[in-house]
Amino acid sequence: MMWKLRRCNFQLAGLITMLMFAGCAATELVNQWNNPAYTAPWFKKVMVIAVSKQPTIRRNFEDAFVAQLKAARVDAVQSYQYIPDEGQVEEARLNKAVLAAGADAALITRLVRKEQQTNVTPGYYPPALGFYGGYSGGWMGYYEPPRVYQYDVYISETSLYDVTKNQLVWSGTAQTTAPGDINKEIKNYAEITINALKERKLI
Repeated sequence: MMWKLRRCNFQLAGLITMLMFAGCAATELVNQWNNPAYTAPWFKKVMVIAVSKQPTIRRNFEDAFVAQLKAARVDAVQSYQYIPDEGQVEEARLNKAVLAAGADAALITRLVRKEQQTNVTPGYYPPALGFYGGYSGGWMGYYEPPRVYQYDVYISETSLYDVTKNQLVWSGTAQTTAPGDINKEIKNYAEITINALKERKLI
């Protein structure tokens, strides 16, 4: 009975771990860079640009960033209001859109790559509490095999530009693990990025 209970408890723990791992989505900033030669002014207006071939994701991303920038008392605007086109536009068109928006800064985010990673939990042989239990357990031969979990990791880069000086001010690389609710993760991504910019007094 004790043996079955230990086996049941382990299987339940393994299931909970699997569910937690599969459902866990986390975004973290893994690298940052500041232009050491740049003296940052207070930008009057920031244009948020999401580089994506999916219009819905682009709009949701730009909306989330603009909402949080405005909450931080930074005037911001979505690029899709001035560039509704899908796909890349020419430099002249982009510059015209920034000028029309009255923006002096641009915050551009792009997906760098998507990786699939694997996590392996070791196998398990339940220990026996007593001498004979260890002996009899060896005859039963129970063994919990290793479990393999595969999950997606998205690497994204966000860069802040001073468009009046045509200079890169700041760049950050973020890693998002196993995203479930994409809109929730977009909001988390925006919050983490904006907090990093605020800490460096760039916005």
